[in-house]
Amino acid sequence: MSPLAGMAAIVTGAGGGLGRSHALHLASLGAAVLVNDVARGPGSRRPADGVAEEITANGSRAVSDHGDVSDWTDAREMIDACVEAFGRFDILVNNAGILRDRTLARMTEAEWDDVVRVDLKGHAAPSIHAMAHWRKLAKAHGSPVQGAIVHTSSIAGLMPNFGQGNYASAKLGIVALSSVLALEGETVGVRSNVVVPSARTQTVLDSMASAGELIEPADETGFDYWDPGNVSPVVGWLASPTCRATGQVLHAVGNEVRLFAPPPIVDRFTTSGRWTLEELERQVGPELSTWPDVTEFLAALGEKEPADG
Repeated sequence: MSPLAGMAAIVTGAGGGLGRSHALHLASLGAAVLVNDVARGPGSRRPADGVAEEITANGSRAVSDHGDVSDWTDAREMIDACVEAFGRFDILVNNAGILRDRTLARMTEAEWDDVVRVDLKGHAAPSIHAMAHWRKLAKAHGSPVQGAIVHTSSIAGLMPNFGQGNYASAKLGIVALSSVLALEGETVGVRSNVVVPSARTQTVLDSMASAGELIEPADETGFDYWDPGNVSPVVGWLASPTCRATGQVLHAVGNEVRLFAPPPIVDRFTTSGRWTLEELERQVGPELSTWPDVTEFLAALGEKEPADG
């Protein structure tokens, strides 16, 4: 039996790139899929429509949705549309996002607001309405549901990236949002996790001055390390009822899955009473001076990962 048979999923930003890959993969696992994307294509054809048609042509069920996930009403109506089309709603994959890269000293208010609105609020609005839907079901049935939310963060949100202050802030905010959803969802059977994808998408290629590594052909075994399809099985697993993980952050790149942990407390300093500048300089200053700065830290990673798309 297919692992997601009888379940219904929503994938946002699914008109292309990672979202399209996720939607196709969830459908291949047996889920009915609502394909959401606000983007417009040439003429009257829209990307979400094409992906939904591709899924149905493969023998699975799908409908398209063109709502703006950062709009409170559109987000609620998207969930209503899933229930109307398929009779249920089990999985939310928050994937929609945009880039507006610029150094902070040159960034406009619109560039900041647009990214935070689409990337962070565009995760929050569907998630909040999803939680309300599942909580209502759990209360009506008197037992927990099996709801799953998979969010999309970025390596840029977990490690600093020059010129992406707006994007990094939104993507790190998604990690915090998921953590709270995991806590609040536990009693009603809702899991919330984050995938951090590194893959070749048009958004990433457009944002990188040099993308040679990402467009290299597959290796001698035929494996394409940067194919967005490498990320989708991780999303499918996090969405499946056999997965019990919640509140986790997984970096999916190529044939690797890397687990992130919350920032640990690495040292502790105490003083008698309130801190003074002199005491901070005496105790904390020397310790911090031995730590690598951000540039050294990134160089020590040995590679510069692309952001998600």
